[in-house]
Amino acid sequence: MNLNAAQASSQAQFDKQSGRYGKSHILADTSDLDELADGLELPTSGIALDVATGGGHAALWLTRRGFDVTATDISERMLENAAALVSGDGKRIQTSQHPAETLPYPDASFDVITCRVAAHHFSSPGDFVRESARLLKSGGFLLLIDGTVPDNELEAADWMNIVEKLRDPSHGRLLSPGEWRRIVESADMQIVRCSVSRLIQPDLEWYFETADTPASNRDIITARYENAADSIRNVYEFATVDGRRTWQWHRLHLAARK
Repeated sequence: MNLNAAQASSQAQFDKQSGRYGKSHILADTSDLDELADGLELPTSGIALDVATGGGHAALWLTRRGFDVTATDISERMLENAAALVSGDGKRIQTSQHPAETLPYPDASFDVITCRVAAHHFSSPGDFVRESARLLKSGGFLLLIDGTVPDNELEAADWMNIVEKLRDPSHGRLLSPGEWRRIVESADMQIVRCSVSRLIQPDLEWYFETADTPASNRDIITARYENAADSIRNVYEFATVDGRRTWQWHRLHLAARK
């Protein structure tokens, strides 16, 4: 498997941190997928692809909806964990290890493709979307959830991307809703839902531990948090609750149809 530098960084990071993505992980709550899918004309069965599956939570969600699922990831350890998670629910998935930017499947192979809280690690989100469009059957859906940054708050967007990169070297870039819209529409898919929600980051120390952030970078991030401009604090709703330093993540929920 030939990987570029960004892909190799992601593989190393998620092999290392794979043990943290089990049933107790924050992503185990798949109510965001329920909300994104609500009211869409998703099939009640079919063939689905979960790209960058991580701990396998979206793959499990798909199996519970009746899909035959292939879960992909760049990390072999993540795929092992995803298969174990789904197996523990009495179901099975196929797994395949490869980057998200090159999806080795025939055209029009899938009814649904999911990608949940992973695309900010991709070296080319555009390539991922174009590949997804190629693989979807006519009428098929791409369901995308990822962190995002505001379209018109460049200072706040830069602050968040710098902090994310310091926290986790495999971070690429959080795209704004407008950027995602342009990428998806240029791949000849119709956006049927696009919204932004907010999710509290539980605590700065939790934020560090989930990525095993080096101590030196923790100090830098803490300083950036403490010294952030009021405009940034307002966008992300900084708060201190019982000694815990928090902010509000912006999360994109996008559904597109082929």
